[in-house]
Amino acid sequence: MKIYTKKGDSGETSLFGGTRVPKSNERIEAYGTVDELNSFVGLAASYELSDVGTKYLRKVQEMLFTLGADLATPPSSKTRIDRISEDDVSFLEDAIDELEEDLESLKNFILPGGSQSGATLHVARTICRRAERATVACSKSDNISENCIKFLNRLSDFLFVMARYENKHAGVREETWKPDRK
Repeated sequence: MKIYTKKGDSGETSLFGGTRVPKSNERIEAYGTVDELNSFVGLAASYELSDVGTKYLRKVQEMLFTLGADLATPPSSKTRIDRISEDDVSFLEDAIDELEEDLESLKNFILPGGSQSGATLHVARTICRRAERATVACSKSDNISENCIKFLNRLSDFLFVMARYENKHAGVREETWKPDRK
């Protein structure tokens, strides 16, 4: 089977279930940004990680595929797929709680960066926020599961904490933001 179909050459693509929409559609923007996020999580996972980081990032990538499918499938579609659930949101909350046990409380903002994995996770966090904004925008005109928005909100928190965790385990000190008060 060839990778190219030429069906998108006119600027349209298909949602799961077959509905054709412009590639500029808000739903496409939302799940396209989730796809970009998944790639950056994969990039972070390609660097040296703690065992905990390896375990969590693999699970997060699997959940991002579920999220992408959820966003690509209108709720009215007869196509049966797994959807993001409250359990997925709870998984992230539990992971955040576990990771934070090993971290010092924040008293200042920190500058994004650190180890390769930590810095890449900070980039992933910002892409996650963009995916969340795109999903919220889509929800204003289209029926999107509220769990998708909750999941992305929690995921950005998870990626922030995961970046801090990986930096600590790589022995990289966090740089605090100190505004220049002239």
